[in-house]
Amino acid sequence: MTDLHPDLHTHPDLHSWLSQQPHGLRTFRTFQQKLETLSKDDPEQRGVCRLLSGLVGNYVETFDEEPLPVDVADRAYGRLLDLVASLDLKGNSDRRLADINRIAACDLLN
Repeated sequence: MTDLHPDLHTHPDLHSWLSQQPHGLRTFRTFQQKLETLSKDDPEQRGVCRLLSGLVGNYVETFDEEPLPVDVADRAYGRLLDLVASLDLKGNSDRRLADINRIAACDLLN
């Protein structure tokens, strides 16, 4: 299941979609595509989307064409899911800055 409603504009939809996906690299790549769409559709979210996409991209690059250990995939997926759940895309500027800083400090592998 990798389809996401094309009118994705809210974090609960993003979290809901992610929570229903398998833990493999394909999900992370598709997630990046969804972030790109969200960034275009909702310009106020560009910073969050860019940081999340970079975070996911670093993870994907680490295991591109390499075996992905199940425990690593499960842990990274769980961290990403928790991170997305913690975001408030409609929050005030202080909250959004805190979200951006939390994303910037996150590492899906460690």
